[in-house]
Amino acid sequence: MSTTSDRPTTVEAWTAPPSLAEHLALGRAERTRVPRESLAEVDPAGRDPLAILDAQDSTRVPELVPLRAERMAASPFAFYRGTAALMAADLSRSPATGLHVGSCGDAHVSNFGLYASPQRTLVFDLNDFDEAAWAPWEWDLKRLATSVVIAGQSTSRDETVVRDAALGAVRTYVRAMGSRARRDPLERYFEHFDANATSKAEDRESREALRKAIKDAEKRTAVRAARRLTTRDARGRVRFLDQPPTMTHVDPTIEGRIAEVLEGYTRSANVDIRVLLQNYVVSDVAQRVVGVGSVGTRCYLIAMMDGDGNVLLLQVKEANASVLIEHGGVTQPASVSRYINDHGDGGRVVAMQRILQGVSDPFLGHLRGTAAGGGASRAFYLRQFHDKKGGFDTDTLEDAAFRWYAEACGATLARAHGQSPGASSVVGYVGGGRVVGEAILEWAYSYADLSRGDWRSFRRHRGIDRAG
Repeated sequence: MSTTSDRPTTVEAWTAPPSLAEHLALGRAERTRVPRESLAEVDPAGRDPLAILDAQDSTRVPELVPLRAERMAASPFAFYRGTAALMAADLSRSPATGLHVGSCGDAHVSNFGLYASPQRTLVFDLNDFDEAAWAPWEWDLKRLATSVVIAGQSTSRDETVVRDAALGAVRTYVRAMGSRARRDPLERYFEHFDANATSKAEDRESREALRKAIKDAEKRTAVRAARRLTTRDARGRVRFLDQPPTMTHVDPTIEGRIAEVLEGYTRSANVDIRVLLQNYVVSDVAQRVVGVGSVGTRCYLIAMMDGDGNVLLLQVKEANASVLIEHGGVTQPASVSRYINDHGDGGRVVAMQRILQGVSDPFLGHLRGTAAGGGASRAFYLRQFHDKKGGFDTDTLEDAAFRWYAEACGATLARAHGQSPGASSVVGYVGGGRVVGEAILEWAYSYADLSRGDWRSFRRHRGIDRAG
């Protein structure tokens, strides 16, 4: 039986964390288990994509399910945006490395964009984290590359342009990961992409696309949103304007529980936000439809007013299980599983957003709401609504700007993945990037074909295209 004096001291027990050289060696060793060429393999056996989509709809607001189907049926790219679950399921059947990083889970080109930092400057970054969790690094990169292929082909671009853009996104990711691996972790942490750095766009078309996106984002303020979405009654109270089916007032049961929602949210928010919110009271609540993949989930807007009539808009979004976990079957680190158990999927979304973004909305918070009628509780997260949020319409970009944008997304994804402690192992695995680049490009084209077939089947299944 040992005594206290027999135990090693902190200094004696100390061991250094793995070095860059050790991480690189670990990554190179992974090539033996999962050859880089195997990342090109797509296994369509046993797929049932329509069953996955039907199951998702069964948990959504019933009256909004037809709207979700309508939006997803509009084009192959719109369909792809709404099918992160399908891709996670398909990735789970394909060769995958054991090199896991904090992952977005839905890193397509429309989930990157502009927003305001707490310092009120515009930054460019990932902006959707509903599916975020830990997963093989290549899953995000495959989703990004495939989105470049589908978006490019949907606008009938020359195939050389599409291929160069998709491959450029992968190669930029590889170069950026290699560069960041050699930096101090603190330096990597503080890095973010300033949207006004237009000099990084070498061609006129790219600079013009960036200038336009910045101009549009600067206009998309909460003040402008309140002016467009609300009115004031005789007492001066701000009320949302009904615009069915995309915006409708909630029923009295939900409205009556808003105090519970805000109480849960403020407990998770930073203390400075808790103090700030003491200046406001709730003025109105509405249900609002957002996005493509999120249509049918429970999303709300809360209008808050101070004593002088100034308005703050908060968005409340339902958080369900990450598709990386539910359909991809990725086992999470024990600490992550505990965090989800303690804080729900709303906590997961907020935590992963703070990890993966260079700077994040200071209003981020989460809660678990008790369901009416004794049903299962639902998880939510909150953020500001329309705080200079903007993006790039890939349909309208000139070819040079399309290539530039794909590469910008690749660099941004590398910055996000680079926050993970084991990210340097990815650098050892990919090496120079030629083999991995070609493999992921092959995956992207194969999966784009598979997704288009799913889109056609979905249209027939939902009665939208009976002749096809």
